[in-house]
Amino acid sequence: MKSFTFKQFEIRQSKNVFRVGTDGVLLGALATVSHASCVLEVGTGTGLISLMLAQRNPHAKFLGIDINEEAVELTRINFENSPFGSRLNNIHQDFKNFEDEEKFDLIISNPPYFETSDSEKDKIARQTVELNFQQLISKSSALLSVHGIFSVIIPVEAGEIFIALAKENRLFLNRKINIKGIEGSKTKRLILEFSLTERNLEELEFIIEKSPRQYSDQYLELTKEFHVFRER
Repeated sequence: MKSFTFKQFEIRQSKNVFRVGTDGVLLGALATVSHASCVLEVGTGTGLISLMLAQRNPHAKFLGIDINEEAVELTRINFENSPFGSRLNNIHQDFKNFEDEEKFDLIISNPPYFETSDSEKDKIARQTVELNFQQLISKSSALLSVHGIFSVIIPVEAGEIFIALAKENRLFLNRKINIKGIEGSKTKRLILEFSLTERNLEELEFIIEKSPRQYSDQYLELTKEFHVFRER
């Protein structure tokens, strides 16, 4: 599969690992990372999100974890070939069994969410087979630092249950970004950020395209330091 080239790094891809997509790009560009010195990404895939965050925060160190051995190898290659390699590490492990003495300032994930799929490659990456929302949330709550942030991107349909599960695990919603595919359409994705401290909710709206196949000014501005845009 063809590699995906960004301005400061390249993502090698595989047909057996979930490829670079808009959800990952949005989370990598919009997640709150400026405060973080120690970041954990759950389900790295190709390593895209950690690489984007490493570009945005030149001081943070990153640990990626994935249950898919091929994804871990892809991430390792993509990390090592990037300008940020010295700050990036990844391991092959089931997050449900992950333990670490250190707490994380940011835990980030583009988690599994489809209950069923016709695609074999998506069985781990996009189904709640190996890691469901409850497991992701409860484990993240235990690993988060006192002032840390837990950040995810999920379908809007899963928003209410995800927020309720987070609250049951001492995680309070403090930032919500409603993402629309095209101007005038309904919200299709949510970026949700939680912390162990209850705060006033910041709610934003983000539009990917202003018309079919025409990126919005908002998207172009957000990703200008990452994407190599060509005439469309």
